[in-house]
This record gives sequence, structure tokens and C-alpha cells, in this order.
Amino acid sequence: MQNDSMNTSQLKVASIQMVSTPDITENLKIAEGLVQAAAKGGAQVVVLPEYFCLMGLKDTDKVDAREALGSGPIQERLAAIALENHLHLVAGTIPLVASIPNKVLNTTLVFDPHGKQIARYDKIHLFGFQSAQERYEESATIEAGDTPGHFTININQVDWRLGLSICYDLRFPELYRQMGQVDCHIIPAAFTYTTGKEHWEILLRARAIENQCYVLSSAQGGVHLNQRRTWGHSMLVDPWGTVLSDLSEGNGLITGILSKDKLKEVRSKLPALQHRKL
Repeated sequence: MQNDSMNTSQLKVASIQMVSTPDITENLKIAEGLVQAAAKGGAQVVVLPEYFCLMGLKDTDKVDAREALGSGPIQERLAAIALENHLHLVAGTIPLVASIPNKVLNTTLVFDPHGKQIARYDKIHLFGFQSAQERYEESATIEAGDTPGHFTININQVDWRLGLSICYDLRFPELYRQMGQVDCHIIPAAFTYTTGKEHWEILLRARAIENQCYVLSSAQGGVHLNQRRTWGHSMLVDPWGTVLSDLSEGNGLITGILSKDKLKEVRSKLPALQHRKL
């Protein structure tokens, strides 16, 4: 679906924000409703947040819910949602079977409008944080990936190259440089409230500015049943670092337009990508 006011050098995107629970069925239902709303608004690419399908009461819950790549009820429903709404779905993260027993891969899968999986990225950087009040150690239940992720889609005879990263990856600029030039970096996340209020927006804007591309983040945003509080603020940032959309907290979505003309304008007036020496 394309808005009449859009031209072929534009792409309408949507980012979904959730406050996911330990109930996979409930989370999938909420995600499906928000994807449908985005599709009705003309979105051609929709992004779900990290852990959208399961925010467990304990870290090991995701191990029990893991699926083999290409099979399982979570992946089957995601493929159907993409097909039913005829859009590209960047499906946040789901737990996939890892090579290490009792661990999972925290994986983003991308489905095309036919329901076919066309891209995959396994989270490389695993979050670790400890204070007097909070402790997180993703490496206890997650096996790290080792390959940067990106994919290209063709809409109305125009190619769009999109980068994939997840949450804590945002702190490692070398990952984004390694992906090369993209039109937009897509970042599903579940930033904690503690780190998000200090660093989230500035990191998103930095990745957009230094890579001269759009950044579209899809976040968890609220207090979960496991008492974890996530920061929210799903955002679309343009190549100049301007925040175009921002949803503070709660279930909902943001939409926006990616423009090839805007990308060209920024990269031509300040050709920093051409000035790189290393």
C-alpha cells in the first residue's frame, strides 16, 4: 500500500513499541494488531521490538520457548502477519536454537510481503550491567552471533538497503561502519530505563549522523511483569540527526517517511562518508 502523496523515492516505515509479558500468545496478538494498524496507515516496512514475543519472569524462560530456524509457532505467525498485511516485517527478536545447550540466539528475522523469510541477524554484543539495584547478564542465556546483518528490498523499482542491529549493539559504532552505506539502520531494543534515559537518544542520533542515514528504533517501553522497566522512546531519526518521531512509553507505534532525496542532500552537502581515511 502506498500513499498518493508519496513518490517512488520514498518509503513509509513504522516502528512498534510494546510492553511485552510472559505470555507469548498475548504478545503476538498485540503485535499483530499494531502491525495491522501500521499497514492501514500505508506502512511498507514495520519493525517489532526486541523480546516482543516474550519478556519472561526469569531469564531462562526464553530458552524454553526457543525454536529451530524455519519452524515453530512464533515464526509461523510472523510469516502469516507479513503475508496478511502485505508488507516487510522486521520481527524484533525471537529465541532460536543455539549451538550451546541451555542458551538461545537472540535473532531478528525479516519476512517479505509473501511471508518468506529473507534476512536474519543474530545479536552480536550481549548486554551486561550491574548496580546496587539492577543486574543483567545476557551471556548467561544467549549465545552471541558473529556476522553483521543487512538486507535490500526493492519497492517500486527502487532499492533500499537496510542494516540490522539489536539494542546493546548500538554502543559499538564499528559494527555500523562494517555494514557499509545503508539507507536506514533498524534497531529493535529493550533498553533499560536506567541506561536509556542517559544514552538512548544520543546514541541513536550519533549513529544516524556518522553514517548519514536514517535510524529506526523499535523499543520496549514500560514496567513489565518481571518488574523490569524499559525506557521506550521508539524513534525515527533522519540523516542529519533530527528526531522525526518519538513514542515515550506504552504500546503503540510511530510512522515516518524515508526519502532518497534527503539522503542525497545530506551526503552531498557534507560528504563525510567520502572523507573517511580508515
